[in-house]
Amino acid sequence: MDFELLNKILKERILILDGAMGSLIQRHNLTEDDFRAEQFKDHKLPLRGNNDLLSITQPEIIKNIHKAYLEAGADLIETNTFSATSISQADYGLENSVYELNFQSAKIAREAAKDFTTRNPSKPRFVAGALGPTNKTLSMSSKVEDPGARALTFDEMKNSYYEQVRGLVDGGSDILLIETITDTLNAKSALFAIQQYFSEKNISLPIMISGTIVDQSGRTLSGQTFEAFWHSISHTPNLLSVGLNCSLGPSQMRPFIEDISNLASCFVSIYPNAGLPNEFGAYDETPEQMFNVLSEYAKNGTFNIVGGCCGTTPEHIKAFAEISKLFKPRIPKEKSNLLSLSGLEPLVLWSDSNFTNIGERTNVMGSKKFARLIKEDNFSEALSVAREQVDNGAQIIDINMDDAMIDAEKAITKFLNLIASEPDIAKVPIMLDSSKWTVIEAGLKCLQGKGIVNSISMKEGEEVFKDHAKKVLNYGAAAIVMAFDEKGQADTFERKIEICERAYKILTEEVGFPSEDIIFDPNIFAIATGIEEHNNYAVDFINATKWIKENLPNAKVSGGVSNVSFSFRGNDTVREAMHSAFLYHAIKAGMDMGIVNAGQLGIYEEIPKELLEKVEDVILNRRKDATEILTVFAETIQSKGKKEIKAEEWRSKPVLERLIHSLVRGIDAFIFEDIEEIRNEYSSSIEIIEGPLMDGMNKVGDLFGSGKMFLPQVVKSARVMKKAVAILTPYIEAEQKAGGEVKKAGKILLATVKGDVHDIGKNIVGVVLSCNNYDIIDLGVMVPSEKILSTAKDQNVDLIGLSGLITPSLEEMVHVAKEMEREKFTIPLLIGGATTSKVHTAVKIDENYSEAVVHVHDASKAVAVAGKLLSDSSKKEFMNDISIEYNKMRENHKKKYSAKDFISLDEARKNKFTIDWDSQSIKKPNFIGVKTFNNYSLEEIAKYIDWTPFFIAWEMKGKYPTIFENDKYGVEAKKLFNDAQSLLHKIINEKLLTANAVYGLFPANSLDDDVEIYENEDRENVITVFHTLRQQENKSLNLALADYIAPKAAGVKDYIGTFACTTGIGSKEL
Repeated sequence: MDFELLNKILKERILILDGAMGSLIQRHNLTEDDFRAEQFKDHKLPLRGNNDLLSITQPEIIKNIHKAYLEAGADLIETNTFSATSISQADYGLENSVYELNFQSAKIAREAAKDFTTRNPSKPRFVAGALGPTNKTLSMSSKVEDPGARALTFDEMKNSYYEQVRGLVDGGSDILLIETITDTLNAKSALFAIQQYFSEKNISLPIMISGTIVDQSGRTLSGQTFEAFWHSISHTPNLLSVGLNCSLGPSQMRPFIEDISNLASCFVSIYPNAGLPNEFGAYDETPEQMFNVLSEYAKNGTFNIVGGCCGTTPEHIKAFAEISKLFKPRIPKEKSNLLSLSGLEPLVLWSDSNFTNIGERTNVMGSKKFARLIKEDNFSEALSVAREQVDNGAQIIDINMDDAMIDAEKAITKFLNLIASEPDIAKVPIMLDSSKWTVIEAGLKCLQGKGIVNSISMKEGEEVFKDHAKKVLNYGAAAIVMAFDEKGQADTFERKIEICERAYKILTEEVGFPSEDIIFDPNIFAIATGIEEHNNYAVDFINATKWIKENLPNAKVSGGVSNVSFSFRGNDTVREAMHSAFLYHAIKAGMDMGIVNAGQLGIYEEIPKELLEKVEDVILNRRKDATEILTVFAETIQSKGKKEIKAEEWRSKPVLERLIHSLVRGIDAFIFEDIEEIRNEYSSSIEIIEGPLMDGMNKVGDLFGSGKMFLPQVVKSARVMKKAVAILTPYIEAEQKAGGEVKKAGKILLATVKGDVHDIGKNIVGVVLSCNNYDIIDLGVMVPSEKILSTAKDQNVDLIGLSGLITPSLEEMVHVAKEMEREKFTIPLLIGGATTSKVHTAVKIDENYSEAVVHVHDASKAVAVAGKLLSDSSKKEFMNDISIEYNKMRENHKKKYSAKDFISLDEARKNKFTIDWDSQSIKKPNFIGVKTFNNYSLEEIAKYIDWTPFFIAWEMKGKYPTIFENDKYGVEAKKLFNDAQSLLHKIINEKLLTANAVYGLFPANSLDDDVEIYENEDRENVITVFHTLRQQENKSLNLALADYIAPKAAGVKDYIGTFACTTGIGSKEL
């Protein structure tokens, strides 16, 4: 088969794959005798249901099915071999017939395809040899009581696939299709078998890969997300396509096929079931229904190959063939040059990714505890070591079983199989660490994700190096490449770069190893050993790292960080300082990852100055006596951690300093006595708020802005401020009664805009502002513009602050600004929230409101901004500066983005998406009306909390759980998370909140761009009308949501579904 021809066709048009084989076989109502025929009439086991056998016993039936699909327009037909492996055929006692089953199936399909190609050479037909998932899995246990048990080994699975491949290729397959993948490790064994066969026969065929997901979670049966799945199989040579089949109907596949389309550098396939099975297990989605959904995907450029799975027929494929005539194929993405790894979840090292921590404690050579547990066969406790590493922020875990008293191959296999049953560990990629290749390969046979081999090198010569690299590639892993050759380990800068450059050229030019999957370890050796030749080891590593990043494109750099401090083992304080300082300089040079104890890394800026200077003298080899000086100094250091400042040390300072110290540190123990003392130094209580308390909060703001404080600490400070204000309030009131007049700093209305339920950030701003003498009116979440504006008028507020966390909130903020302009408001508008930005505020919001609009980056800035806007003396100058800044942003934005071509609404309506509603089969829902779920389980809901937005709301930018290792936010993020967990457990255990949901199904019809909702089937009483917006950009179609509801004029009865849910009942009391 001409691979180039297939690629050429796929670039020109969408190819059509056939539909279900089983559905059409069932129509023949075949008996046991039909399945047996003459060839197997005396077989001992029942054979009815073994559809693959029909290629031998009923070849005409199979050929006619192929012909039916080819007649319908299929370009690709699958062989009848879904279960034709020795593993699956063992159920029928036909293990020895596997080659013949596959050969005959491919031969039959080949004959049918050749016949149709001969009839119309301009439309060549192709045969895809189908390899199914088998009825066994390599990543999941075969015994409930033993999570590490497996029904068979990787090699047994590979050998079974190998025999199938042999028959499919000999029978005439043009393509090999690994389909309905539920376990990625099964697929990897099939890929390994294919590459082995190709290598032995010196041939090559295109490979299609199609996974399946079990539900709307978007994961395979073995637990991988589809992005993780892609990274696990993307190494495949001659990869023609990747995609989804089975499990779901086309509508349910939408988010997942879109994800694949956005990732894949190859072509994308989709062949869904004919909807979800009904109560009788049948599939009801019609060709027209599937055509409508798949056409929408095709119009958006989502796929290149489309066909059908369970329940689809030649009628479906005939409908799909029209898609190829109407729409252009998807354009594959550019191949990524990023290191992309996976466990159950993906790990991509982006160009701006922070340092990647590799946990080192699951290493028998580096952890006495772990070694003891493995030797004692206490794998359950050993798993807790791995779990702790992940919990402490390790993004990859390094596993090493090299010990003379341990059977390393057996141990690593057992441990990895057990890890596969622990999703909280298995979510991260695995690094296989061993000096024995047999152990490395045993580990590779257990990984469904894309891991890292640690390591390969040229110490045994180029041929062994290339052989190992080829195997790593075939198993779908990345590789650590040691700076080690036939002469030994590289210990100088010159030797390091010499070996790395040579290895890089061999890997990329001779082996075909992806450059982004090469991770060099230029050797971190111990320094400060007393041997002069060792003094420059750290400098040489750092310089070699810089050279690699500048000269070997896409390559990464790693290393075992703890090696550098080996001379000071036993002195944790010095070692941690050395690790932090070394990493600081190595990361600046380009080091991407390192093997470290993720829970024991100090913060560079917190290293005592004297210790840091001496450590860096050693690391950077800045003076000849650096080792001696550090050694002497180390003897004076006790590894007891940091000493806290005793209370009396700051309590002896003047009251003004004590008060500011309390605010900055969030200490409220002494606030009452300090407020009482400082009152004697001020003529009025309000002066204390405006003076020392504000000074303290301003200092908090400065520290927060410079990254030296974190938001939870700011809130603690705000609470101290609030307590101080509460202490002063009776005195202020008394002074007012005595004739003094204390005004609030201002009245501010805060609201999370309509459509958005997030309010943590808004609440924090409210606390900070209220502690600074502002009167806060908090309208809560999901607040429509009408309520915001009416309350602002009724309460005569001085400022309005809008908050939002999701993207749609941005448009709602624009709407509020327009309404404020329309109603002639003259008060300033503040904009804040995670999705907001200064640029969006300048370009989209400020342009729609003639008064002051200011983007507030974080809570610490809110007080200062509000103060300037409400000050007669500073407002004009402040707004002039903002105006200059926003005008410049608008100009830059205009230059960057050319104006889009829009058409009138009338033109857009004439260019709407039309559907032939007479041909549509719209099913009436099982019920019309409303159903509710009351008091839903909070424990169940809590499992699905996405913690990343939680941290974003607290102004901590980073993804959960890796945020815990963030140099800036990590420690405080962990504290915040623990507090949240405690509160969450209390809420669940004490049932402090109630979760309810309601959903409804209603008769509906569209009227132009609107959708009318009716009370019942007589469709006379309109409950409400949904107004939808129509696209007005000049393009092929101008869509509105109303287009997808049958028009009233068509006389077709259509329906609409709605839902609402809440977990907020009881939140006010809480």
